[in-house]
Amino acid sequence: MPTLSIIVRGKVQGVFFRQSTKETALSLQLSGEVWNNVDGTVGIVVSGNREQLDAFVKWCHQGPSRARVQSVEVSEADERSFSGFAVVR
Repeated sequence: MPTLSIIVRGKVQGVFFRQSTKETALSLQLSGEVWNNVDGTVGIVVSGNREQLDAFVKWCHQGPSRARVQSVEVSEADERSFSGFAVVR
């Protein structure tokens, strides 16, 4: 399955971004991981079919209601297999 690496910039920490990301990914039947980076960004690696990934990337541009997304950087990553979707602490 295609895998994407995503970096989300803006007010994305302390606004339930990671938990909302997990819920959105699971609702789209995607697998992967999400984590906070020390520079204030959120990192995501996500796998699924192209249509699901497109919907997920679109969501990342908005995020949860308290987030203020400034930019979303998306790149293709090596295909990976995940069991579910995890919030990495």
